[in-house]
Amino acid sequence: MPAAKTLNELLQIGKDGAPAIGAPDRQPLTYSGLRALAAKTVARLNELGIGRNDRVAIVLPNGPEMATAFVTIGCGATTAPLNPDYKADEFEFYLSDLKAKALVVMAGSTSPAVDVAKKIGVAVIQLNVADGAAAGDFELVATSLGTAATPGIAATDDVALILHTSGTTSRPKIVPLSQTNVCASGRNIARSLKLEAGDKCLNVMPLFHIHGLIAAVLSSLQAGASVTCTPGFNALKFFGWLDEEKPTWYTAVPTMHQAILARGPRNADILARTQLRLARSSSASLPPQVMKSLEEMWRCPVIEAYGMTEAAHQMAANPLPPAKRVPGSVGVASGPEVAIMSEDGTLLSAGDTGEIVIRGDNVTKGYENNPSANAEAFTNGWFRTGDQGVMTSDGYISITGRLKEIINRGGEKISPREVDEVLPNHPAVEQVVTFAIPHDKLGEDVAAAAVLKEGQSVTEAELREFAAKSLAAFKVPRSITLLKEIPKGATGKLQRIGMAEKLGLV
Repeated sequence: MPAAKTLNELLQIGKDGAPAIGAPDRQPLTYSGLRALAAKTVARLNELGIGRNDRVAIVLPNGPEMATAFVTIGCGATTAPLNPDYKADEFEFYLSDLKAKALVVMAGSTSPAVDVAKKIGVAVIQLNVADGAAAGDFELVATSLGTAATPGIAATDDVALILHTSGTTSRPKIVPLSQTNVCASGRNIARSLKLEAGDKCLNVMPLFHIHGLIAAVLSSLQAGASVTCTPGFNALKFFGWLDEEKPTWYTAVPTMHQAILARGPRNADILARTQLRLARSSSASLPPQVMKSLEEMWRCPVIEAYGMTEAAHQMAANPLPPAKRVPGSVGVASGPEVAIMSEDGTLLSAGDTGEIVIRGDNVTKGYENNPSANAEAFTNGWFRTGDQGVMTSDGYISITGRLKEIINRGGEKISPREVDEVLPNHPAVEQVVTFAIPHDKLGEDVAAAAVLKEGQSVTEAELREFAAKSLAAFKVPRSITLLKEIPKGATGKLQRIGMAEKLGLV
């Protein structure tokens, strides 16, 4: 498999007339068309004064334009996709923290990101799609910012993609991923899934997230294959897309797989015609019972993988048959080296429980402007994932728990402190601690405990409504417990771990 080290090199792999990026009910963009779009986009960005390592935030709806904007802008600048559902306060934080030079939105967009960009001096670039254009084809419309300091095609060490990862500190950490990082990860995934030019992925994952960007889009392009980009996951439309597009595989998080599984019996005719080669699951643990039922429904293997932003997504995956697949395991190392490490930095033997650590071409070199986080995250060249796990003698990895306090809500990672800092803005609230509670479908959900100021009163519903004004919907606590005092640890610190049990919410 060609070892492309930049996005521009990766785009050269597919055959000229072969489909690259598609969408339901639209003509696909071919590889020759995608290459032409990349050259045009880089030239246009340079005309606008944007060059290599300049940061371009992207706020676009899920679909082919989001995929092609990521890939083509990334050929000559640094992309920073943001969740379109963010509120104004969140856009202001992320655009400022990124030091974005420009923001790309759909022509005529009413996103609050536009007003925020204008407020803080970030140039707004409109992405225009001509009538009848192939899926993903676009033009950029804006006023020039001046001369690009470093024009041309991005080099291997240039930053291709920047994402924030939520941590237990008040500020989410910035993860810069180089051209080499993202291309290596796309290649690792394509190799582990044995993707070929004739494969087609049906993408239902959000394209502001590492899973969709790398596992669906870049792995397909790495194989010279194609990807159909839907408007996002919709259980009611999924089987129709499956029948129309005839993909050979799809990738999703467990909650999506469960919703698809529930609708399977109503779509027996489509299931009989479906010829998936595989289904892939990542971003959260897939219950073994769900894997078994999915395999029976699709008549193909379900491949569970393990990924994280700092690794440009995939670190390990269960192999395809005839190799052994282990339900409940995230499989074997798939690209980077994977090991188990003790707290003191010693690499452990098979069967010993410790922290999962990784190193390889797909792993970030470190968080941006965060030496303390980097000191904690890297030991002897190994990146510490924050996940506890164990590895068998034949290399199969099982995650036994999380060392971090991040809340994993169906694959969406939420920093508790983001919520902690919003709720006390309510005039009735004195103290808050945010923590995870178990959820039967999402794995975890967001909960909070609050102490009110003396003489004040407020309902849980009112607090949730207040939080929703500043937080994206998936970050708003589903449960808020009002207490006279929040339980504390021996040193007087608020302890998130075990809080749900202490409050009887489990």
